Amino acid sequence: MSTNPVFNYLLPFFGAVLGMSIVFILRPKKPLAFKLVLAFSGAFLLGITIFHLLPEVFADPNFHAGPWIITGLLLQILLEYLSQGAEHGHAHIKENKGLPWLLLLSLGVHAFIEGLPLSNQNELLWGIFIHKIPIGMVVFFLVWETRVSSITKVSTLVLFAIMSPLGNLINDTIPALQVWQLQITSVVIGMLLHIATTILFESNQGHAFNLRKLLTILLAFGLSFAL
Repeated sequence: MSTNPVFNYLLPFFGAVLGMSIVFILRPKKPLAFKLVLAFSGAFLLGITIFHLLPEVFADPNFHAGPWIITGLLLQILLEYLSQGAEHGHAHIKENKGLPWLLLLSLGVHAFIEGLPLSNQNELLWGIFIHKIPIGMVVFFLVWETRVSSITKVSTLVLFAIMSPLGNLINDTIPALQVWQLQITSVVIGMLLHIATTILFESNQGHAFNLRKLLTILLAFGLSFAL
């Protein structure tokens, strides 16, 4: 567990802001770097889930984690139906259109739920930080090309960036939630398993940079194990 609660709130926020800033400053044209970041985040999340989260929820013989993990997986499938897969890098940009509210709502709900157990899961905290970088890039693309005011764009981006810290804050300040920590973590595991495996399967499409992707994935697994 992190010794500084403020750190738990700031790290996911800065992960999203970092991803947004990369796109705003560099305006990357080639997808290679983005795909490598996405592959790293997927492998890192999967490693965190397998090495750290799954052993914890299955350690209690009186707790049946399976149904809660499946619940999280099914919930993520529903959210991705609404978001069109933006959680794992699909950005369907429509220039000169309004904000995609349903898509952003889905991403916000996802971010809020995955933020709930962060104060109790130091390893997951770093996984979400890494995950927020490519998602921040995607959300920036989705919002910045729309036909709304700059204030609305910035406000929307900031609101998205604070959703995971908000979930963490809600979990920390509502005592009744403390007895549900294993259930909450199990639901998040199901969501992350779906996202991480989807990212890794999709990152294997094509054959141009397989060696780089393999090395990136191995590095992510190694770091997630070492935490």
